[in-house]
Amino acid sequence: MLETLAAHAYWLLFPLLGLVAGVLAGLLGIGGGIVLVAALVGLLPLLGVPAEAVMHVALATSLASIIVTAGASANAHRKRGSVLWPTVAWLAPGLVLGGVLGARWAVRLEGTTLELAVGAFCLLMAARMAWPGSGASSVDSGEGTAKASPLPAPRGAWLGAAGVGIGAVSAVVGIGGGSLTVPLLVARGVAAVRAVGTSSACGVLIALASAAAYALGAPADATAGDVALPAGVVGFVHLPAAIGIGLGALLAAPWGVRLAHRISGRALARVFAAALALVGTVLLWP
Repeated sequence: MLETLAAHAYWLLFPLLGLVAGVLAGLLGIGGGIVLVAALVGLLPLLGVPAEAVMHVALATSLASIIVTAGASANAHRKRGSVLWPTVAWLAPGLVLGGVLGARWAVRLEGTTLELAVGAFCLLMAARMAWPGSGASSVDSGEGTAKASPLPAPRGAWLGAAGVGIGAVSAVVGIGGGSLTVPLLVARGVAAVRAVGTSSACGVLIALASAAAYALGAPADATAGDVALPAGVVGFVHLPAAIGIGLGALLAAPWGVRLAHRISGRALARVFAAALALVGTVLLWP
């Protein structure tokens, strides 16, 4: 009886994780992917995922859930006119290509190697969020409304090239790319809240491409490809977990968007940076 209750309690955690991811997606343009990966690494073994495949399944499941998380955030930002669609169109081919290539590469890596990669990325992003450079912060530093960008929406083939790198890194560490896309756009003169909205739309493309690659493209020589996985796992995507997280994100993303248009996100960004530093330290600890 107690084991049955405990099993149900685990499943209830996924919508709660989705609430956190949804708020972060709407407020900071960061879909909570790193937080999701860290939480899934702890939860998936309790659901029967073997140790050899935990990191692969955590990354793939995080990305699958980000399809909904980023989609809900992008839709809410779209209603407020905060998505620069020309910029999304220029980034799109590179994001999709990079997402597929990154996922295909990640499934061939050892789980410990992926842990090191994610841990290092956490520390790097924690430092950037805690001490952003001038003009490159990923969060709004005071303006509570979506002011017009001082420059036109960024366009050009260079965005496609940048998208390949953003998509590949995002696929390897299980994120929607907001921590990379937002500072890139802000550095090009885009207002922070519009960079967040545009990043959310880009996150949908990254998540779709990389999650599909994780689900359908696991090669025979994949590091965790010959490990028996529990029911409900397609390729490396744990569908029940991804759906539960997505449902929570659908409810929470509009809250984050409202906050992004009303308050400064700097203080929250520093709190999130501390959480990232903790996650990175745990993953890198020998």
